Amino acid sequence: MSKLIMAIPLDGYKMEVRFDDGIHGVVDLSTRLFGPVFEVLKDPCFFVQAKVEEFGALCWPNGADLAPDALYEQLMDHAKGA
Repeated sequence: MSKLIMAIPLDGYKMEVRFDDGIHGVVDLSTRLFGPVFEVLKDPCFFVQAKVEEFGALCWPNGADLAPDALYEQLMDHAKGA
């Protein structure tokens, strides 16, 4: 599995991401911001605090995180036109 190496928060709950195999693009996280741990990410000031942790997960200071394989799959689906 490719490792997430970069994530840049964008407007509209989107994230520009890059993986170590060169795959990169923008993923829309707006549909993933539900449930107690993700609700706070709807605050744009908190959303922009995203970081890539050492194992490649996209995470925030409150403990919310997204697995890199889900982000990678979203990029690949978008590339295929899904």
